[in-house]
Amino acid sequence: MNQPIYLDYNATTPIAVEVVSAMRPWIEAQFGNPSSSHAYGLAARQAVAEARTNVAELIGAVDGEIVFTGSATEANNLALLGMARAAPAHKRHLLVSDVEHPAVMQPALHLREYGWDLSIVPVDAYGRVDPEAVRAALRPDTALVSVMHANNEVGTLQPVAEIAQLAHANGSLMHADAAQSAGKVEIDVDRLGVDLLTLAGHKFYAPKGVGALFVRSGTPLKPIVFGADQEHGLRPGTENVAQIVGLGAAAWLAQLRFHQAASHLEMLRDELHALLSAAVPGLELNGHPHLRLPNTLHVSFPGVSGRDLLATTTGVAASVGSACHSDADAVSGVLAAMGCDALRTRGAVRLSVGFPTTAEEIARAAEALSDAWRRLVS
Repeated sequence: MNQPIYLDYNATTPIAVEVVSAMRPWIEAQFGNPSSSHAYGLAARQAVAEARTNVAELIGAVDGEIVFTGSATEANNLALLGMARAAPAHKRHLLVSDVEHPAVMQPALHLREYGWDLSIVPVDAYGRVDPEAVRAALRPDTALVSVMHANNEVGTLQPVAEIAQLAHANGSLMHADAAQSAGKVEIDVDRLGVDLLTLAGHKFYAPKGVGALFVRSGTPLKPIVFGADQEHGLRPGTENVAQIVGLGAAAWLAQLRFHQAASHLEMLRDELHALLSAAVPGLELNGHPHLRLPNTLHVSFPGVSGRDLLATTTGVAASVGSACHSDADAVSGVLAAMGCDALRTRGAVRLSVGFPTTAEEIARAAEALSDAWRRLVS
């Protein structure tokens, strides 16, 4: 049976061949514990160290500023809850945007249950945070500002560097969830000015079940899980060497093909948009027209449900929003925050391309989606 054309790379990516090759020895033969002092342990420790270097280089960090985690969700929880455990008693205010992933929003709401004040900053019609709204929401007791680098649904890029400047001028820390942007756009933690930054391996061709948190040297952070002193004492537990090696290989690969990949993704995304716009009168783009991820096309099809459209288009694998949300035909929180009306929200579909996507697949996908739309509206 023919596989559907995969246009859901924002949900997850296949593991790159180069990443599988790098991981294989650590699955099949190498089994040492990185904390052991003999040859088996030293080999594993060296492999973890090399992976740490590759991840650090991807984002312009120093090796010792990378903490490996089991996922981006865990990294986000460590960033927010670990910050809260380390914050002084007079700082009990947290500021996040209205379009954060649940992996940020839920820890923030959890802190509110435990006495923290939480401010949620709105976004504009493109899903973008206005730095002036952050400035207005900052308070003397603001401990942390957390704004995602790129939105996982509409792809809009946030002005993280400007927001970080405001946060630091206020004496606050800055965290950015870069799970969706790593490997797609250039990330430099110094230019962004972040103190904490989250990465997700399976969003850039590494395996699921591994992530990382950048923790700038000197940033106060305490563990939220307790045990031994692995990962600088911030994430105890024996390291998953094979997964970490995979993340390091994916980070190396992302650096190697970054410029080629970015232009390839943008070309395919724009071609898909052009073909759909020509075939579907009234198609609406959601998100910023320029300041967005090069691979992400979020559009609303008029007169239909996006979920019904995708169910009808069996030759295309895509989504109506984040894979981390419910399958219920509910209004996207991101689109609601952007002020989209019910009809526009109902017809929304997220189409995200990846490095393996071909121009031929784009043409076939556009035809399949537009044919399905015509059948539904007829």
